[in-house]
Amino acid sequence: MAIGTVGVVGCGLMGSGIVEIAAKAGLAVRVAEVSDDLLRKGRGMVEKSLARAIEKGKLDAAGRDAILARVRWTTRLADLSDADLVVEAIVENMAEKQKLFRTLDEVCPPHAIFSSNTSSLPVGDMAAATKRPERFVGLHFFNPVPVMRLVEVVRTLETTDAVFAEACAFGERLGKTVVRTKDTPGFVVNLLLVPYLLDAIRALEKGIATAEDIDTGMKLGCGHPMGPLELLDFVGLDTTLYIADIMFHEFKDIRYQAPPMLRRLVASGRNGRKAGRGFYDYRKA
Repeated sequence: MAIGTVGVVGCGLMGSGIVEIAAKAGLAVRVAEVSDDLLRKGRGMVEKSLARAIEKGKLDAAGRDAILARVRWTTRLADLSDADLVVEAIVENMAEKQKLFRTLDEVCPPHAIFSSNTSSLPVGDMAAATKRPERFVGLHFFNPVPVMRLVEVVRTLETTDAVFAEACAFGERLGKTVVRTKDTPGFVVNLLLVPYLLDAIRALEKGIATAEDIDTGMKLGCGHPMGPLELLDFVGLDTTLYIADIMFHEFKDIRYQAPPMLRRLVASGRNGRKAGRGFYDYRKA
């Protein structure tokens, strides 16, 4: 099946990035949000990203206009009725995702492939809420979507060979490197990343080293572009806590158990860069 039209539901930080790369790839894009205000914010993020590309000489004004012309913005899920593939990028809440996919099941054509950008929730549980579990995959992009080269394509127990192959080809068409993974909490990246991040917090809790020295050690000792505590601030401490709790609930493995320091920081609102403070203070920057 040739994918020509892509639906994206939710145009926040991740959704707007997915919209941008799909339109850049020459696809028609339908973007759905729950309000005009959120649509304006999503469009603003896409336009800001394209403006940065123009400043860097990677895009010209005509290219920007062509990309934006491929995108239609709507508050009606019914406007996704011609989508060949839909990517869900709404809040990380299983009940809300299942509710959305039940509606999309009635709106979208039978051939449409459904996908979720979830980073932690079981894709199969979303698929089970639809009449097309065999046409359901995970498409986990990474932030910032236009820059990060990876997408994890997640196969559930019901996903057919043909649908999985088409989803992988779609990821490659968007210019991403595809990692194929089964439907397990954390997939590949977070399965390995989350224990590493939590161990860095434990090291700080124990007073093994300062935050700066922990980050410097991992950057210079292991060649990482960011230290673990810097990365936690970038991702969001609340987001990491949410993912860690889901994975601990699934595996009952102490490696995924959130350290007390993480819970205290989140409870105090120190969620990282977006809040102005996390392990580091960004208010002076």
